[in-house]
Amino acid sequence: MTRKAWILFAAMSVLWGTSYLFIKVAVDELSAPMVAASRTGIAALVLVPLALRRRAFDALRGRVPTVVLLAFTHVAGPFLLISYGEVHISSSLTALLIAAQPIIIALLALKLDATERVSGPRAVGLAVGLGGVATLVGFDLTGDRLGLLGAGMVLLATFGYACATLIVKRRLGDVAPLGLVASTMSISTAALLPLAVATAPTEVPSGKAIGSLLALGLVCTAVAFLAFYALIAEAGAGRAALITYLNPIVAVLLGVLVLGEALTPATAAGTALILAGSWLATRPAKPAAADSADPVAPAHVSPCTPEPASPSGR
Repeated sequence: MTRKAWILFAAMSVLWGTSYLFIKVAVDELSAPMVAASRTGIAALVLVPLALRRRAFDALRGRVPTVVLLAFTHVAGPFLLISYGEVHISSSLTALLIAAQPIIIALLALKLDATERVSGPRAVGLAVGLGGVATLVGFDLTGDRLGLLGAGMVLLATFGYACATLIVKRRLGDVAPLGLVASTMSISTAALLPLAVATAPTEVPSGKAIGSLLALGLVCTAVAFLAFYALIAEAGAGRAALITYLNPIVAVLLGVLVLGEALTPATAAGTALILAGSWLATRPAKPAAADSADPVAPAHVSPCTPEPASPSGR
């Protein structure tokens, strides 16, 4: 990769890896709907003017129902569930559970995408990755009902991300990413705003909470999406998707070093199993089937990019 690509790659790994830390800080003072709506609203304020200037919304004509569905499965639903989840579980565990997204995509593809044939290393990857999820939930949250609830919310958000990937692959793969993301952020803000207003704080939040919201909206969402598109253009979607495997590591390190979260043996084992399983589960299909099947897109990478012939990223 070029020097520019390496810089973008490093920046993206940090930008998305830090989002869980900022969510955790924000939900200590603000409601989950307020955090989610603020994140999407700030991002929309940045992205919509850019999309209008580049006429990026033109390609969405006649596809409004699909875009609305995508907004709920990829932005509004997951952002809200992750924010609620982090009320009860650590930012580290949240990032690791979301890293299981490619495993869920591969499982969904068994039923929803007839071109996908999971066998050999990819089948092993599914088993290994699911074992990692079971390790995290079974050992780190044993006897913690609220923790299990939080983990369930995060896994449901991960399921939403996986569904969104397949929606884009089937129906929106030819749409310019900027217009699609600006649209989903705007729709999500409109959907989340009533909940945010109903749960608004009665006192002015601290500077730390406000700063976390601004970082989430401006840096971890708007700037991160634009940087990722630049990375795809510079290095290709396949290499760009490798940030999938670094985001959780950044999140775990920040959780331990900044928030004082515990790094248990189960967390370390679950991390290794999920990342190894995700890598195996998203390996390209055998050459004989390559002409008739696209590999499953890897994970916590936003599906809002045209689906390439190699694993796509966020």
